[in-house]
Amino acid sequence: MLEIKNICAGYGKREITHDISFTVQGGEILTFIGQNGSGKSTLLKTLAGQIPPLSGEMLIDGESVSEMSRNDFAKRVSAMLTDRPRTDMMNCREVIETGRYPYTGTFGLLGDTDKKAVAEAMRLTDTEELADCFFTEISDGQKQRVMLARAVCREPKILLLDEPTSFLDIHYKLTFLDMLDNLRRERNIAVIMSLHETELAEKISDTVMLLKNGKCTGIGKPTELLDRRSLTKHFDISDELYEKYHG
Repeated sequence: MLEIKNICAGYGKREITHDISFTVQGGEILTFIGQNGSGKSTLLKTLAGQIPPLSGEMLIDGESVSEMSRNDFAKRVSAMLTDRPRTDMMNCREVIETGRYPYTGTFGLLGDTDKKAVAEAMRLTDTEELADCFFTEISDGQKQRVMLARAVCREPKILLLDEPTSFLDIHYKLTFLDMLDNLRRERNIAVIMSLHETELAEKISDTVMLLKNGKCTGIGKPTELLDRRSLTKHFDISDELYEKYHG
């Protein structure tokens, strides 16, 4: 279980998100919904350990993250955010293998266990046929699958994703989310992500959190928080505009 207690996130002394609290169990998906600038990415970067929280506490299975070593944390939490590793002259298998670095030691040499974890992640994400392709030469949809495999091969308890379906066509959006749905069920991974597509969030999420101006304005079941009344208020959309494009 992941438990977040009154996390405030930001940069320096500038607070972006305020007093965020929630829990996520293994096998569940929590999705952040909000406008650009609402604090979704900042919060995910904080949960991923990329930036320190300004205040609050994060616990995994009751253990405070502040008391974990960086390597122990990296084995439990894997992130697929908007930044990507340098992949010059790397094929897709090599990119995926970098996900095992918390286990490989200083020289990054993969043992048999690491190789098995990589092979299984590639099977689960349907990236086996991309193994020898240069990462820079494949499509955006294929890159997302490779990055998901990289995150999954770490065998984390918690998976963080920042707008993973952005820039994907409808085929890759649905394929990617279906893979994610299968992974959280097979591996019992707690998934926390941000999405702009509320229709997709409603289908795949167990819980959604509405973020506005860095504050949680609602957390609960998608059917309760992604209806017309909530969305028009949350996104400052007039009834006329909503009716025109959503019906």
